[in-house]
Amino acid sequence: MSILRAIALSPALVTFACSATSDVGDAGRIDRLSSPLSEPSYVEAGSYFTEPADIDAWYSLTRALKADFDHICGDTFCEGDYSNYQSLGFRCSIEQGSGQLGQCVWSFAASQDEIDAATGKVTVAGEIWSCPMPLEDDTSASDFLSVLSSSDEQPLFTPLPGSELSLYDGLVDCL
Repeated sequence: MSILRAIALSPALVTFACSATSDVGDAGRIDRLSSPLSEPSYVEAGSYFTEPADIDAWYSLTRALKADFDHICGDTFCEGDYSNYQSLGFRCSIEQGSGQLGQCVWSFAASQDEIDAATGKVTVAGEIWSCPMPLEDDTSASDFLSVLSSSDEQPLFTPLPGSELSLYDGLVDCL
């Protein structure tokens, strides 16, 4: 029996074969097949890296970014409505199968604290920012980590892989 005849005789087989869907890009190309078995799965960068050197590099990078921000804060972002800016965390999502970065976001909080001299009450005004970072499409997590960890510059000012922009540029657009 030919394959076409088997397919014609088996509606269930035809239904199964046609059940996968695809996303079509701008040029009509298929970006990825999407079925329950091939859906992307994203994890936080801290749990993506498994080699001890990569884990150390990731956490060293996040500490260096916080230190870089603290170093420039008073001369840039930390003037104006709020005086107490704090980096809450730098997080990146990574697609487990491909190792591609999904998104990186740096979050911050700031406050302005005042004391009422007559009553002793402390009033606090605050704000929280969630700053998406300017990543190029198809940036691999390993390239991102390698470029920002090995630069002679502060990682905050290092151009991102495939870009002229840095993480600092993402902060300028956000804070």
